[in-house]
Amino acid sequence: MKIGAVLVVIWLVIGVLAAFQRGYFGDDKDVSCSKFSDTALTIVAGPLNYVGVNPKVKCKTPQPSS
Repeated sequence: MKIGAVLVVIWLVIGVLAAFQRGYFGDDKDVSCSKFSDTALTIVAGPLNYVGVNPKVKCKTPQPSS
C-alpha cells in the first residue's frame, strides 16, 4: 500500500513539473474553464506528457442572463 501511494505522488509531481514547463502556472488572474481543465489533465497525465500526450479540453461555461 505504501509503494502505491509513493508511486501516485511521484506520478503527480511529474505532472506538476510538466504543467509548469508548459507555462500553466502564470500570473493570469482570469482563469478560463479550458485553461483550468488543461492544467488538471496535464497533472493527472503525469509522465505521459513526456511521451507525446498533450491533453486539451474545450469547454463552455454558461453565461449569466442579462
